[in-house]
Amino acid sequence: MPRFAPFLRLLQAPVKYTVVPKAHVSAKPAKTPTSAMEQAVGISATFVSFLVPAGWVLSHLESYKKSSTA
Repeated sequence: MPRFAPFLRLLQAPVKYTVVPKAHVSAKPAKTPTSAMEQAVGISATFVSFLVPAGWVLSHLESYKKSSTA
């Protein structure tokens, strides 16, 4: 085990001195509140960006199976 000590010190050295930047978190309310329409558009865009590609793959699954075996 003594042969691994210098190697372990090399791995541990960067971890000891890593500086993590301070997050800019505020406890104050937002300057401009988000409207219900903006929230609806944001949530819809998020769901669409995940569900449309998944739906595309699921709807074309049979053609993907055929092309991979040919």
